[in-house]
Amino acid sequence: MSPRLVAASLVLNVFLIGALAGGAGWLIGRSNPGYSLESAGGQLPTDDRKAFRQALREVRRESRQIIVDGQQARRDAANLLQQPTLDTAALAAALERARNADVAIRAKLEQRIVEFAASSSLDDRRLLAEGLVRHVGRQRPPPAKNTQ
Repeated sequence: MSPRLVAASLVLNVFLIGALAGGAGWLIGRSNPGYSLESAGGQLPTDDRKAFRQALREVRRESRQIIVDGQQARRDAANLLQQPTLDTAALAAALERARNADVAIRAKLEQRIVEFAASSSLDDRRLLAEGLVRHVGRQRPPPAKNTQ
């Protein structure tokens, strides 16, 4: 077999293995989707689901600077962790900035969900509630506390 044919076969096989692995990962991800506040509205009727997702996208767009600040705080924390001497005060401050950004975004998203729910029908609110409960059902129960 010529060296070119072997190289071409090797490249093709690597490509096919990558495609199969990527496809399998994609299928696994679709069968067990991650949870987000947006996924709670996944069972709403099409028009309502679009409006729900649009409302949450608006919050993210309006909060872009807070998101960027939180990402920068996480990068700062990662950089601090890689330093030869750990500055625990700076690390704690960076992590606090990241946490505060996360909490601020979460609060804004939740407020927008409240506003959406206030203008929704009872049936739509029930679908939102079911979406939230589905998330709770997928979580592992907390470990039992030792009461001794």
